[in-house]
Amino acid sequence: MADHVPVLSEVAVAILQARPGGRYLDATVGLGGHAEAILWASEPSGTLVGIDRDAEALALARQRLGAFGERVILLHGRYEYVTELVGAGHTFDGILFDLGASSLQLDTPARGFSFGREGPLDMRMDRNEGDTAADIVARLSERELADLIFRWGEERWSRRIARAIVEARQEKPIRTTTALADVVSRAIPRRRWPRHIHPATRTFQALRIVVNDELGGLDRAMAQAVDLLHPGGRVVVISFHSLEDRVVKQACRNLAAAGKVRVLTKRPITPGEAEMAANPRARSAKLRAVERLPEAA
Repeated sequence: MADHVPVLSEVAVAILQARPGGRYLDATVGLGGHAEAILWASEPSGTLVGIDRDAEALALARQRLGAFGERVILLHGRYEYVTELVGAGHTFDGILFDLGASSLQLDTPARGFSFGREGPLDMRMDRNEGDTAADIVARLSERELADLIFRWGEERWSRRIARAIVEARQEKPIRTTTALADVVSRAIPRRRWPRHIHPATRTFQALRIVVNDELGGLDRAMAQAVDLLHPGGRVVVISFHSLEDRVVKQACRNLAAAGKVRVLTKRPITPGEAEMAANPRARSAKLRAVERLPEAA
């Protein structure tokens, strides 16, 4: 947990204007890095509600944030149901979404998120519900796999990869991360491998998004978040790939067109060179933010 470094933390806290007495919501609390920064910035009386669908991450966040005592409430659930989770009548001065997989998920082989470490092909953020990545790889037709990998991974070699997966699973089930990564790597011509990422990166991204329905409720969650803000309160969203950022950007535009918010980031804020050098996972991060407008007269 000590190795967990929250991305764009200082920028996020500054935009949220964390202050004593403020009330904040971290809708993707993960290991608690951003939540901890918000709580320090809002000493001694700021409070925070944290939500996460990953019970294991939530348990570690509870340890990390334990020193803040009653200033913190942690809830298990998905951010699409944020209004139900926090309950009627609760409002906030700032709300944060830090999207994508957490360092706990990526660094724990048993969770099955990483192509670099052998583990069961799982990828579920909540291990108590839904199909695993192995289930999807075993069940979908070649065409369905190709469509999934192309749509959610933006992978140009999706058809070749899907064909290779179907051929490989006919010989034996694909049950581990390294087995799938090997199939994908062999499907793409070696001379066409991407220069800066593993050849299986986009396929793993596509499967992870589908397993967890990561983009299905994001725009709805952002709309709910705005409704939970005090006038002048802010929503900050950190995304890590183009599909997420596209949804966030459009949601911001829609909320602004409806007269609910002012967009604070005409262009997304990205990490500086120092942060990317210190934390390579920050390199693809983009931050967007909106501020709730006063209610129309």
